Amino acid sequence: MRELPKELTLPSGFVPPEIPDPPATPKDAATVMLVRDADPDTGLEVFLQRRVLGMAFAGGMTVFPGGGVDRRDADTSLAWHGPPPSWWASRFACDVGLARSLVCAAVRETFEESGVLLAGPSEESVVSDVRPFAEARAQLVNRELSLAGFLAESGLVLRADLLRPWANWVTPVEEKRRFDARFFLARVPEGQRPDGDTSEAADTRWGRPTQTLDDWKAGKVGLLPPTWTTLAELEECTSVADAMSRDRRIDKLMPRVARDGDVLRIVLPGDAGYDTAASHLDPSDRS
Repeated sequence: MRELPKELTLPSGFVPPEIPDPPATPKDAATVMLVRDADPDTGLEVFLQRRVLGMAFAGGMTVFPGGGVDRRDADTSLAWHGPPPSWWASRFACDVGLARSLVCAAVRETFEESGVLLAGPSEESVVSDVRPFAEARAQLVNRELSLAGFLAESGLVLRADLLRPWANWVTPVEEKRRFDARFFLARVPEGQRPDGDTSEAADTRWGRPTQTLDDWKAGKVGLLPPTWTTLAELEECTSVADAMSRDRRIDKLMPRVARDGDVLRIVLPGDAGYDTAASHLDPSDRS
């Protein structure tokens, strides 16, 4: 894993000066990097959303689609093709029931937030035109319909084989809203185009990892450490096939917040200062 740059700091007031007592329990969540091949000389592109400013979590930040696990994601009645929940459980070091819910949340949130549907009429096919499912998408967003109900009514099979496990990030204990987010990678199915038709995104775009990191360095976009790190990892992939073929070790990463002068920095396990990161961030209490 690449070391986080010193310029990657948290906005003032992003976390409270004291760790909540007790710390918030992380909510299980799924994040999906949608990728496509661009010019052979520039590698792959990834779909990005800039969250609406003022949102309770990561407002104004540029992120990948995703969200929390819904209790109905545990429904076992849906048709499933690809690695079984037990395989996902072994990769994300969680129980089988949660693994199933995480994959379902990944598929559901991707459809809700970008319009990309990782499902098909059979185990060998994928939906190429999602327009007939616009009403169902809105019902999923409004929690009027479950993913299992939608797929059953539409005669569709969840395509777990189109996803790859990538990472597991846990929000630092200093934050009031915390997530235990599993990151997935998925190629956009042929014929489908991600859109910005979601109330959570101010705008959306495709971006090469290198260009997005350059935009961050120039102050054009805001990135949180998991997004920065993932872009840096995708920057090393020569193509979508290369990225999808990587057998990654998934470690649970929980950053800590440390004060460096007047700024807040994120430190990762293994970084200098991780074990000594202050549990109280009030400048008046610094040693």
